[in-house]
Amino acid sequence: IISFIETFLPSILMLFLTTYVLRRCGKNIRKSALFYTVLSLCAALLVLLVITQFTDAIYYFTEDNRFVRGKWYSVLIIPIIILIAVNLVEVFFMRKQLGKNYFVAFLIYLLPLLTAMVIQSFVSVFLFIVVAVSISALSMFGIIMTDQVEHHLRQQREIANQRARIAVLQMRPHFIYNTMMSIYYLCEQNQTKAQQVVLDFTNYLRKNFNAIAGDDMISFSEELEHTRAYLAVEQAQFEDRFIVEYDTPFTQFRLPPLTLQPIVENAVRHGMRACNDPIHISVITRKTDNASEVIIEDDGPGFQPVDDNEPHTALNNIRQRLGMMCRGKLTIAQREGGGTIVKVTIPIQNENSE
Repeated sequence: IISFIETFLPSILMLFLTTYVLRRCGKNIRKSALFYTVLSLCAALLVLLVITQFTDAIYYFTEDNRFVRGKWYSVLIIPIIILIAVNLVEVFFMRKQLGKNYFVAFLIYLLPLLTAMVIQSFVSVFLFIVVAVSISALSMFGIIMTDQVEHHLRQQREIANQRARIAVLQMRPHFIYNTMMSIYYLCEQNQTKAQQVVLDFTNYLRKNFNAIAGDDMISFSEELEHTRAYLAVEQAQFEDRFIVEYDTPFTQFRLPPLTLQPIVENAVRHGMRACNDPIHISVITRKTDNASEVIIEDDGPGFQPVDDNEPHTALNNIRQRLGMMCRGKLTIAQREGGGTIVKVTIPIQNENSE
């Protein structure tokens, strides 16, 4: 019974593997000739094992329970070898759909088994088979763990993206109201300026809505354009309340959408609310040996852990999305002489050029 089971189970594993690979690659199992080939090989092996129970030609046991190979023993091993080889070919041809990690894991799973079964068809190497099965089991465990971790990360990334979308949808109503009122009065006082504010406000809204729809990282230049559109609208209302300086010679990197603009908006909003003096804001980019950095400085009242008894949700959201999407970091420090320094660090290995 044990011999029957340990011979038949590997074929069932091969059937499971075929099914999994086909499903993962988006193939229709019911229309797959490969699936029915593997199923037929499993059925053939089952028939051979049943025949084995009534003949000594394939294998038999002595009275003292010792396993003896018959002269046709290799006939029993051939379907198993073909099963493994067919799956190996399947994995090789579908390596692009599977991805590098799964392709390597399946090779680790299949190659030791194939080697062990080929040798077993000539000489008895049960210990080698046990080792090969153990390696294959570890490989499968690794695949399962990797799949679970990736699934968890995808869920966390989706949660972060949903929070970002909610944050955009919850744009400050008074900012929209004030902008529309500014445009209303400018239409009478300065039509040219009113047209420019409408254009800047439209660009600002378009960038926000694009951020809602998109899940991927964007170029820094695009995020900088979004920030400039926002500041142009604010400066139309509070022309003398803040001054913005840009020192951004390095722009060839990518970052999550809605990273720079909310930080600058936070500096403008808290700075103007806390004092009547003009606020100076600097946006700086630089490249280090292993990261790209965006630094936002202001000479406002300084960072407070909470705002009106509520945490800085926008900054926490940015920090979470940076970690999820590119393993980036956001740090906040007090600026010498007053104000705040916010630094966004994005590892170079996670970047793509524009």
